[in-house]
Amino acid sequence: MKKTTATATTQVERMKQAGEIFRVATHPLRMKILDVIKSTKEVNVNEIYKELKIEQSITSQHLKLLRNIKIVNTRRDGKKIYYSVNQEMMEKIESAITTLGI
Repeated sequence: MKKTTATATTQVERMKQAGEIFRVATHPLRMKILDVIKSTKEVNVNEIYKELKIEQSITSQHLKLLRNIKIVNTRRDGKKIYYSVNQEMMEKIESAITTLGI
């Protein structure tokens, strides 16, 4: 049975999205940021950049990418935004890795 072009396109798009998630999540600095968030459960950007000794703007840029792939959750309290790890997304990523046998 031959797959339709629409189905093939959908599969290619899903593969691109998965690749983007892995690309963003595996960047060395973003992995360090995730480690800081995991170790504190919930943290704001100030605490992250102070812990990692990097600029606030760089931290914010990387957090934006992590938000875009939904690997971190945010909670606003006044002017501060607090970040936590999205456990559901982390479990999905882990499941995909396991399914691939990696």
